Amino acid sequence: MKNIEDIAARLITLCAERQFVQAYQELFAEEAVSIDPNYKNEPLTGLKNLIEREEKFLASVDLHEISLSAPILAGTYFSVAFYMGFTPAGQERKSFKEIAVYKVDGGKIVSQQFFVG
Repeated sequence: MKNIEDIAARLITLCAERQFVQAYQELFAEEAVSIDPNYKNEPLTGLKNLIEREEKFLASVDLHEISLSAPILAGTYFSVAFYMGFTPAGQERKSFKEIAVYKVDGGKIVSQQFFVG
């Protein structure tokens, strides 16, 4: 999977199916970087670290719903709007909307950054 259109479409499909770890395994580069305001916007580097953080998040919540927009493509970047409804362990139900911006290089996602509204 080399072109950005296919990568964006596959990411959306896997996320809609709640296959987040598989999305990382299939689509992200080994040295991918993630910047997320839920983690103080401190960059996290490395596919292994990204998967580990995702697995911890998924183990700590009951995910009720997720919806995603169609991708917006611009050169080597694409963005997707996410909506998630979930209940963290021992807490009340929460929801959030965010925009995710992805950079693709060499047929893989090399960075992601989230903007939460």
